[in-house]
Amino acid sequence: MTPCEVSWFSALCDDDYEFLGKPDPNLASSWEHCRNIALTAEAGGFDNLLLPSGYALGIDSVAFGAAIAPLLKRMKLLLAVRCGEMWPPQLARQIATLDQMLGGRLTVNIISSDLPGETLASAPRYQRTLEYMELLNQLLSGQAVDYQGEFYKLKLDAPRISKTLKRRVPLYFGGLSEDAREAAAKGCDVYLMWPDTMSAVKEIVDDMTARAAKHGRTLRFGYRVHVVVRETEAEARDAASRLLSKLDDAEGEAIRAKSLDSASYGVRRQAELRAGAGHDGYAEDNLWTGIGRARSGCGAAIVGDPDQVLAKLNAYRAMGMEAFILSGYPHAAEADLFARHVLPKLDHGPLSV
Repeated sequence: MTPCEVSWFSALCDDDYEFLGKPDPNLASSWEHCRNIALTAEAGGFDNLLLPSGYALGIDSVAFGAAIAPLLKRMKLLLAVRCGEMWPPQLARQIATLDQMLGGRLTVNIISSDLPGETLASAPRYQRTLEYMELLNQLLSGQAVDYQGEFYKLKLDAPRISKTLKRRVPLYFGGLSEDAREAAAKGCDVYLMWPDTMSAVKEIVDDMTARAAKHGRTLRFGYRVHVVVRETEAEARDAASRLLSKLDDAEGEAIRAKSLDSASYGVRRQAELRAGAGHDGYAEDNLWTGIGRARSGCGAAIVGDPDQVLAKLNAYRAMGMEAFILSGYPHAAEADLFARHVLPKLDHGPLSV
């Protein structure tokens, strides 16, 4: 197997807890807290760091990326951008600037979002997202742009700073609906998935490989999942249970409903996975769905001892996963545990696209 890229998660969107559903002022999103997570991940040897983005929650991913970039010596950044919120020429300039600050280590996670306060149906929203990806690639090419799409019609010079780019900035993107899959097959470089059973993951990889081939393209694959790793499986399961020990179900439902993507196809699939799990919350060996009781989006964790977590990740790698975006609660503490117990055993390195 080729080396895999292992990324951690910086909790920019008010998503850090000791006990899920119980906000802790010491873990609230702030420059200092999220900086500390980033520096912990850098010191631990992670290859990349996801900077998530939410309109209402936490702090801004682009502004944070600009602040943290000079403090990182090795690790890449995976900048999440909600494409419904940002004008492509402006974002292209920001991306090129951040990439220069990082010495060519920027990657971008495209989120197919609505404009805040507005709702667009699935098909046109993903068409806009596809145009966004195509337009960003043109703007970042360093050449003049003449783009005539359904949503964007632009004829202008590319920003001067884009001429400093030495390579194509990879676009990571995910979505399970038919419209999302088609947009991904046509426009992204790395297709991201949320947790699912092994059989479901294989089905998605096979489907997306075939879709991309129809457009003369190939995709790389990534997997976003939480982790709970301890020296023994019993300790890991106890740590997972402890996360939920103070959760009120009504609070959990309110947290899930707050997310802008709470009605998406992918979120519904996470709910189905949780509903189909056993009474202990495990959908299959070492895949625990309890996380999803208190958050929208990625709703399951790999739980186990270091060898079990490593085996699970390698099983995903054998199915085509080349990038992992991991997280755990609290994020800095779990990053340190994973970095000590699992990361040295993984054949990993930055993903080249």
